[in-house]
Amino acid sequence: MNDNSTMIKDPHNPTQEPRRFTFDYSYWSHDGFKTLENGYLAAEDKKYADQQIVFDNLGQGVLDNAWKGYNCCLFAYGQTGSGKSYSIVGYGANKGIVPIVCEELFKGIESKKKTADKSKEEEYQVSLSMMEIYNEQVRDLLNAKAFKVKGGIKIRQHPDKGFYAEGLLKVPVKSYEDINSRINEGTRNRTIASTRMNATSSRAHTIVSISFAQKGLNDVGKNMTKTSIINLVDLAGSERVDSTGATGDRLKEGAMINQSLSSLGNCIKALADMSAKKKGIIVPYRDSKLTMLLKNALGGNSKTIMIAAISPADINFEETMSTLRYADRAKAIKTKAVVNESPTDKLIRELKEENARLIEALEKSKQGGGGMTETIQQGFTEAEVDQMKQDLLMQLKQNEEEMEVAKKTWEQRLSEVNAANMEKLQQERQKQEEMKVIPHFWNLNEDPALTGIVIHFAKEGVAKIGNDKAKAMPDIVLSGLSIQPEHAVVVNEKNCVKLKVLPAAKTLVNGKDVDGEIELHHNDRIMFGSKHLFVFHHPQDLAKNKQKQEAIAPVTYDQAQKEIAANSGFDVQQGPGKSKEDLLLQEDLIEMVPMVNEVNAMSDELKKNVRFQIALVSPKARGLKTGRTEVMVIMKNVKNENEFLWNKDKFLNRRYLMQEMYQYFVEGDKDWDREKENDPFWEPVDTEIIVGNAHIYLQPLAYQIELEETVWITDYRGNEQGHLRVEVNPCKEDGSDLPDEEFVDDPKDLIGKSAHYKFQILYGRGLPTRIAKSFCKFQFYVEKNVSVTKEIGGTRNPEYCYERILHFNPVTKNLLDYLSEEMLVINIMGRQKEGGTPQRVSRGKQSSAVSRSVSQVDEEKYKLMVDLNTEKRKVEKLQQRMQKLHNVVQTAKQQKRDTLTLEEVENILYYGELAKFRAVGRIVGMSEVAKKNNDGKTTSAACLMQ
Repeated sequence: MNDNSTMIKDPHNPTQEPRRFTFDYSYWSHDGFKTLENGYLAAEDKKYADQQIVFDNLGQGVLDNAWKGYNCCLFAYGQTGSGKSYSIVGYGANKGIVPIVCEELFKGIESKKKTADKSKEEEYQVSLSMMEIYNEQVRDLLNAKAFKVKGGIKIRQHPDKGFYAEGLLKVPVKSYEDINSRINEGTRNRTIASTRMNATSSRAHTIVSISFAQKGLNDVGKNMTKTSIINLVDLAGSERVDSTGATGDRLKEGAMINQSLSSLGNCIKALADMSAKKKGIIVPYRDSKLTMLLKNALGGNSKTIMIAAISPADINFEETMSTLRYADRAKAIKTKAVVNESPTDKLIRELKEENARLIEALEKSKQGGGGMTETIQQGFTEAEVDQMKQDLLMQLKQNEEEMEVAKKTWEQRLSEVNAANMEKLQQERQKQEEMKVIPHFWNLNEDPALTGIVIHFAKEGVAKIGNDKAKAMPDIVLSGLSIQPEHAVVVNEKNCVKLKVLPAAKTLVNGKDVDGEIELHHNDRIMFGSKHLFVFHHPQDLAKNKQKQEAIAPVTYDQAQKEIAANSGFDVQQGPGKSKEDLLLQEDLIEMVPMVNEVNAMSDELKKNVRFQIALVSPKARGLKTGRTEVMVIMKNVKNENEFLWNKDKFLNRRYLMQEMYQYFVEGDKDWDREKENDPFWEPVDTEIIVGNAHIYLQPLAYQIELEETVWITDYRGNEQGHLRVEVNPCKEDGSDLPDEEFVDDPKDLIGKSAHYKFQILYGRGLPTRIAKSFCKFQFYVEKNVSVTKEIGGTRNPEYCYERILHFNPVTKNLLDYLSEEMLVINIMGRQKEGGTPQRVSRGKQSSAVSRSVSQVDEEKYKLMVDLNTEKRKVEKLQQRMQKLHNVVQTAKQQKRDTLTLEEVENILYYGELAKFRAVGRIVGMSEVAKKNNDGKTTSAACLMQ
């Protein structure tokens, strides 16, 4: 990154020229900083951009435009973990744009008040709203009651104001502390709701709206209002399911992982086309709740800034390129911002006039005439007309509320809000004081902004933990996956805190299952159910071991999940001996373990009778020559043996749909369950699966020696799933057999000549009983197309009877290298029976299924066995050739000849115009000498017999 340009180079194509993108600003904040004593990350070299630089360039412009009366919007786009929330919100001493804008706004208000002209009756009003969009549902984060509204709050459209969230709470604030307190409240509500609804924070959009109104008399004494809406948008992570990774998933097309971001991209593209003067463009704002709410910001009355956050990691190259293209398209959009200033009296008059029109329309509808009758005649159904009435009533109510607000003085509104929040503020202050002396649990969340938000105290005595379905309301109420009505009991006796886990209540302490009672210590990690992850804070325990505890790094979400993964049997230890591939595998494991635990809990609660398990699958087990071990997921039916192996992308796709289904279940929707064709927990039995792989070492073919193998079929675990019979024989071009004694001692002698092989997959034996049909597929050498056998059903011992001739003309060094060093992987595919043999599936802790299919040791043993067999066949063929030579010599003797012709010798030594056979060097040498002398047209039979 340099000034306003960003360059990116494809790590997989180093010779390709870097791609260059130009923006208004390009910031590098990955490294080149130092941490100050207060935790602030300050620049250590010139290229590093700290939070202050970003605010000076972007945030200050937002603030200046707000004072002028323009609507402003700043939204951050990029994949999870790339720095969106850091830029918008920040953490600790590294405040992002939102808190700095709020601070500076109130500083400016205080400064204006000190120098204000009292005759102009100047007044400054700031109000705050905060909402979240998750799974196309809008929730008011400042109104906990709104979370109980089924389907979230509605999005309405006003003819003048555009789209708005109906009933969204707008809270008056008088200081930055007020705003900070409200944002913390919204974040707390968001954390609790996300756990209860089993939502994923990285998949939600958060919109903080600050309404800033400046009231006062203008130069001619008219009461004027200048209004600015500042929208600060933290978008969900932009990463998407890999289009190739989810190939074959029947639910792929119906499972947009994030419909809002897709719609946002479509709107940006359409707006960019409009800016380029293209005709006939329609901007699809209505395709999602997010684009409806951001309509003004994208193409209307707003000054808008987009932050594109990208990752410098080479594994994120594709996502980074996608984000840069997205931003490059967005910069072409042109908005038309105007100053929002009008007389205050006019605003109230317009609202009254609009209300009069609405009341008139409603009266006509009640009388059965007028507009509504005409509407029915125009083809609308009665249900649609009823909905129109409801919309009119809601708009009327909204206008009345706005008039009431407009009539009240700002001091009245602040007074009402402060009175309502006084109790909350007192409770918050008391909680902060109690946290210093009382043991308590604080939450861990994958989103750092949501960590430490939820606090539960373990006060002296007994505290019960459970969900809200318990007969007696628990002291600590937890909702969500795997939480029992009576889950656990916390006993604090003279600051000795013990946790007693009740039967059938899933609970982990420091990554290990707990059954019974255990004493808790400072910084212990506790997982209640499948989603509630807490750290135990014990002030007295901390004081006793202060030096020891200070030396320990703060507990993070990733550390806690790594601990759980390690106790589940996975290797997640880091060290100098770990390769890059090992570290990437560990990252995937830490990410996937809690997800698999989560979907298992959902399956249990929804009674879906399937279990999920992590599998580590090697490249060879996937039929690949190279690559790294991948984390995959097994879905197994608990009623039979049927199981399906999903790659990570397909699992993430299905998990999203499972979360959606569970959300409807929690909300009490009677139609939460779906037909099995649309059920993410269901997979058709005839889905194509990999039964296992057969690996064939092709070295004998390089010596023109036949290959006849009965090899094991091994699955991703390395378990044997049967046998496969494969034969590959060197042959003539028409497929007919070569003489038995023909072979080459040095494969290089084949280069430039032609070679032909008869390839046969004859049969399989002993396939699993659950397999109803099976077939094989493979790719030989550099073939682009996959070769497939016929599909055989009704037997565990299928007769594939597959045959084809492989032609190579000419033979190349690359082909010989392939035959000598590579292994042909044959995938044995299958379709399962409707039912299988019932088996017991553990519901305990997550266990791993680690692939060892064709391990390094097994592969070396197999190659050695093939090498020995090849040498054995070479010796057999030599013996056959020597026998043939012996027969020719004996025939010559019987004919009383002392010599053999060169033609007779060459018929023995050469075949098919391939290479010379050089193992019997003395024979070949004599033949060559005879040729060179040109007088040796005959060779001594006795000499040959030597």
